[in-house]
Amino acid sequence: MNQPEKIKLTSYSSKGGCGCKIGPADLAEVIRTLPPTEHNPNLLVGLDTSDDAGVYRLTDDLAIVQTVDFFTPIVDDPYSFGQVAAANAISDIYAMGGKPLTALNIVAFPISTLDKQVLSDILRGAGDKLKEAGVTLVGGHSIDDKEPKFGLAVTGIVHPDKVRTNAGAKPGDALILTKPIGVGILTSSIKKDLLSEEEIARVTSVMAGLNKTAAEIMEHYNVHSCTDVTGFGLMGHSLEMAKGSGAGIRIVKDQVPVLPRVREMAEAGVIPGGTKNNHNHVSDSVDFPEQMDQVDRWILCDAVTSGGLLIAVEESEAGKLLQELLDAGVEAGLIGRVTADHPGRIVVE
Repeated sequence: MNQPEKIKLTSYSSKGGCGCKIGPADLAEVIRTLPPTEHNPNLLVGLDTSDDAGVYRLTDDLAIVQTVDFFTPIVDDPYSFGQVAAANAISDIYAMGGKPLTALNIVAFPISTLDKQVLSDILRGAGDKLKEAGVTLVGGHSIDDKEPKFGLAVTGIVHPDKVRTNAGAKPGDALILTKPIGVGILTSSIKKDLLSEEEIARVTSVMAGLNKTAAEIMEHYNVHSCTDVTGFGLMGHSLEMAKGSGAGIRIVKDQVPVLPRVREMAEAGVIPGGTKNNHNHVSDSVDFPEQMDQVDRWILCDAVTSGGLLIAVEESEAGKLLQELLDAGVEAGLIGRVTADHPGRIVVE
């Protein structure tokens, strides 16, 4: 029996993963033109704070959390692409403090030019990741498209009093990040055939990893704010937290976990367009040290796909939370703090 030809899935798209998002500056310009959402007291989280998902209260004890995310291939293996896309979409529910329950597949696929088995493998990868998360697939929608794209709409539940938003950080909070950054630079390196099979497996494992363990652990701590780090990068999502919370943020660069070979690839010129867009967007609101070179600035702004949770936790509990995360196998780091100084801005040390 002949084995199906191995394909390079990333070659079918011009951009990969969350790096294919519309840039934050362009998106903000469009959103500003929209009429304000009609006030509804049951809408607990909407468009106002650029949060990870919407939250709508059904009863005094129950609210639904809704999100949608899809993108072009970020890795070449179809099964792995499905896993990463599913983990990425589910992550928004975890970031809001919710429990994901159901999902709908979103498929765009060149059905006449790519083997149908490729699509089957993408859906199988997503299905296995949904099973791992305890999420039930309830349907989906597909279109014939020249560029393959895949993602999910996910619905979860949360108690209205336990919603975690990106707008609740308080001065004095410690900031914990639960996955290393540099994903955008490394996945761009995959497209250029610059990584070994082992290195590809490493970055794929990071992206495909659920934020489920981190979310369940943080439930037992005084977490004031949470967001997941994805397409707008660590600086972009930290800035949204700072502005939404009306507080300042300080990031200690040497404490930020970064994947191996990221700086090497960046120095070689592998900088995704989305990463450069992120840097341009935050440059007026982030104070980098004068001695920090452009490569390190780009790394901090790198467009992440299926990144970790950025958790603002009461400082007195930060050490214990960090240790529990590490003991559970989460690649977490204590990367900074929230401050009353310079509200709405980030200072990198």
